[in-house]
Amino acid sequence: MLLAMPVKNSRKAEIASRIREAGERALAEAEARRKNLPDHLATQVPEVNGPKGLEPTRYGDWEHKGIASDF
Repeated sequence: MLLAMPVKNSRKAEIASRIREAGERALAEAEARRKNLPDHLATQVPEVNGPKGLEPTRYGDWEHKGIASDF
């Protein structure tokens, strides 16, 4: 059995800093993608009685009210 060695505070701070930087990069990339949306997607009429947010079948699963099912 392998025992985990304690991580020093400076190492924890370095890890937290890298995570924060990665999050900031991800937010900047998402904003750039939103700005570059094609016109037909930016002006698309929402589906009536459809799912809110992203398409629920994007990973091959259907999710509704927290319950996911494969189809």
